[in-house]
Amino acid sequence: QVQLVESGGGLVQTGGSLRLSCATSGSIFMINSMGWYRQAPGKQRELVATITSGGSTNYADSVKGRFTISRDNAKNTVYLQMNSLKPEDTAVYYCNSVLQRTPTDYNGVYWGQGTQVTVSL
Repeated sequence: QVQLVESGGGLVQTGGSLRLSCATSGSIFMINSMGWYRQAPGKQRELVATITSGGSTNYADSVKGRFTISRDNAKNTVYLQMNSLKPEDTAVYYCNSVLQRTPTDYNGVYWGQGTQVTVSL
């Protein structure tokens, strides 16, 4: 079994900051990429940021310069530092791990349960 556990969501005022964390645990051989996605009410889930095992990052244009993704490979944990938050950042944030459970396994995609981020005016 593979489990992703998120933490760090909450309510913050416009311009504030939050840091999300997501730890992946279970039967894992290698985690390739990790990422954060979000889904606002009535909208589709969208990519926020991803990071590879080598540290290469990719961000949605809407969060560039404000959000920073990082990972601790020893802890199988990915972080999302969110600064200068805006009301339009309000959403449920989901973490994701693309990983192999064995050396011969294909990559599988696993998701966390989601954490609510609400940015008030």
